[in-house]
Amino acid sequence: MATSARIWAVIPAAGRGTRFGGDIPKQYLEAVGKPLIAHALDALLSHERIEGVVVALAADDVRWPGWTSLHGKPIVRCTGGGERADSVLAALDALPTEVNGDALVLVHDAARPNLRASDIDRLVEAASHCDDGALLAAPLRDTLKRAGSDSRIAATEPRDGLWRALTPQAFRRAPLTAALERARADGVIVTDEAMAMERTGARPMLVEGREDNIKVTTPADLMLVEFLLTRP
Repeated sequence: MATSARIWAVIPAAGRGTRFGGDIPKQYLEAVGKPLIAHALDALLSHERIEGVVVALAADDVRWPGWTSLHGKPIVRCTGGGERADSVLAALDALPTEVNGDALVLVHDAARPNLRASDIDRLVEAASHCDDGALLAAPLRDTLKRAGSDSRIAATEPRDGLWRALTPQAFRRAPLTAALERARADGVIVTDEAMAMERTGARPMLVEGREDNIKVTTPADLMLVEFLLTRP
């Protein structure tokens, strides 16, 4: 099913970023003079195909600067939930009514600031022609080791066919909403939107993306992102 319609994106940003450490949620950590979420919003809204973004925030978020537009396009705020899927569902519900059930929606991490327009182009092209949607991903290149309980190597795992899931992930609004609602009803915590879709029998397309589209989860990641954001 091809589509030429313009596209909205959603950013789940209600998390506390506890794995990073510190008091500041990681989406508000600064890189090259502005918060990570600002870089993510800029990457999405500077793309010609993306019409607006819904950001799902914690109910008690006092750090949100109150942005309502960027690049002349709307930014809509809504209240997210305790899990990623809850925040994505809230954002999907907050989309404008003109974003119909067949419209593509891109879901992007707030702490993944180095997204390039070329990756969005390839993702949208693939998702537009695949009813099951698509996601940016990167093939695994490192050798994988399985650890035993004593922290010694238990086995070397084959990496053939294994990919790291990145974002954005692109799905049509209605099927994604239904998949996330089904996972919640089943008591399953999905770690990304593709996992929710897979549970319904869908087989989303893997689109190889740039490996410098990294998610900030550690202080070392933040240092690397600062370097990457200064490069053309």
